[in-house]
Amino acid sequence: MPYVNTKNKTEFSYDVKYRTSLCKDLHTKIESEQTVAGWIRTKRDHGGLLFLNLHDHTGLIQCVIDQQHELFLQCDKIPIESVVSISGKITERPTESLNDKLNSGHLELQISKIEILSKANSLPFALHQNDIGEEIRLRYRFLDLRREIMQKHIRLRSEVIHEIRTLMMNHQFLEIHTPILTASSPEGARDYVIPSRIHKGKFYALPQAPQQFKQLLMVSGIYRYFQIAPCFRDEDSRSDRVPGDFYQLDMEMSFATQEDVFNIMENVIHKVFFKFQPNMHIDDYPFKRISYKTAINEYATDKPDLRNPLKLYDITHLFTNDIPKIFESAVQTGKIYALPVPNLHLQTRKFLLDMQTFAQSLQAKGLGYIIFDEKVSGPLTNALSKNIVNHLQTIMKKVNTDMQYDTNKGGVLFIASENLQIVHRVASEVRQKVATELDLIKKNSYMFCWICDFPMYEWSEEKKGWEFSHNPFSMPYEGLQGLNKNPSEILAQQYDLVCNGYELTSGAIRNHSPDIMYKAFEIVGYTKNQVDKEFSGMINAFSYGAPPHGGSASGLERIIMLLAGTKNLREVIPFPLTQSGEDLMLDAPKELSKERQKELGITVTK
Repeated sequence: MPYVNTKNKTEFSYDVKYRTSLCKDLHTKIESEQTVAGWIRTKRDHGGLLFLNLHDHTGLIQCVIDQQHELFLQCDKIPIESVVSISGKITERPTESLNDKLNSGHLELQISKIEILSKANSLPFALHQNDIGEEIRLRYRFLDLRREIMQKHIRLRSEVIHEIRTLMMNHQFLEIHTPILTASSPEGARDYVIPSRIHKGKFYALPQAPQQFKQLLMVSGIYRYFQIAPCFRDEDSRSDRVPGDFYQLDMEMSFATQEDVFNIMENVIHKVFFKFQPNMHIDDYPFKRISYKTAINEYATDKPDLRNPLKLYDITHLFTNDIPKIFESAVQTGKIYALPVPNLHLQTRKFLLDMQTFAQSLQAKGLGYIIFDEKVSGPLTNALSKNIVNHLQTIMKKVNTDMQYDTNKGGVLFIASENLQIVHRVASEVRQKVATELDLIKKNSYMFCWICDFPMYEWSEEKKGWEFSHNPFSMPYEGLQGLNKNPSEILAQQYDLVCNGYELTSGAIRNHSPDIMYKAFEIVGYTKNQVDKEFSGMINAFSYGAPPHGGSASGLERIIMLLAGTKNLREVIPFPLTQSGEDLMLDAPKELSKERQKELGITVTK
């Protein structure tokens, strides 16, 4: 597209072969001859007049032609979604056909010339449909992306990325691109690997994140780094996670503390959310800080939705001596959570039974409850001692007071008791389900919090040993001395930024000392030689002087998903894979031919 330099600005002119104007600009060109180009979205025959709605990337214009016109039959036969160039006079619509819902609803183009640039076959689905199956949407994604809502999402994605770039550069960050072909790294997910043709029998890995490279940039003297980084993880799909590739705002800062990282990210995230959703309530910064331990105790998750006012209570300690048989297993291998809900005694028993069924769908054996009303009742009443029931009633009254209900009013207290693997999921999702059903979730809000002080290690029953719980390159509190504690007590300078129940950002102050790195990996079973082999680049670099540094990585798709008001990442990704990791448009992944396998020095077995 050629550009024309004027005194004050650079303007772009359009190739008049196809169009002289965009749909969005036609309101300034009434009574003039114009040419527009785009897709015929709909056709309507109104007894002697044919209306064609033409869409380009900026909007829509209604084009009209009389049946007496010599081009009428040609226009009538054009298939929907064909690409055309139409010329004619821009006029005001008659009063009876005004459409206030459209920006161009007061205009129409009187067709004098039409050129079919590309004819469309019959569509596999109507673009105005809302109930299109995901498989057919992804198979014909190029059509799906023509839909107005998808155009809106893709534009939003571009604008958010542009805004983030501007904000990061304003904070003195340099945008630097790191390699795509790299070595495997223990980031917590499976790598995608690529065989080397030259070095047969050896493999590259696609980066799960630019973790090592960005730390090496800090050693290189780069003050602040960022990039909109592609990341590749071979993991199972969820609504907030997709297989294949995704993008993140990756950043790192030299001579930085945890508070320094928080200050930058809070400023960037708040500005982005405020710009694109100015009518929503957005927490001002500094954002709330919650320790990992508190998050697990009060929400049973490290991704709490703070729009939900309900909190959990860990009541396992109440059953130290007085253990009902139904709670014996949970006391030994898990936890017991109480979820007090004010006024819930006013709900029907069906509501309580539905919550039990929901808990069972999450692999729970059940969900107990006690009803506090004029008298105490419910399935657990007879199973618990009077002392424990009184303690639970005290909790119920406190919650009524905290949530500004009458303390004399009652409620229902749910009890979830399972092993640790199940109880956290059950308690956290029941909390969210109850609040959603009772319409307690604060509307039109983005509520943020930092989850801090993560445990450095967690015990693996499968491996019968300790493993990193979050990020292997994090700095433990108290440095080398902090690693002398029992691994279960070691806390790392790790943090996640959470919004409305979604983890948006994950980061840490990094371990920049070889001695601390050796010790940290020793606890999970690595020898010094193994660390030298697996992380030779970092260990070697750190030995030449590494500044203290830290950073974070923010999931772009999750940010855009929240801003778009959708609950599925695929809605804001141009060409996502299916849940099973397939590209239905291009038929990937594909089998390699025998010749290609031989060239790469690999043999494929099924």
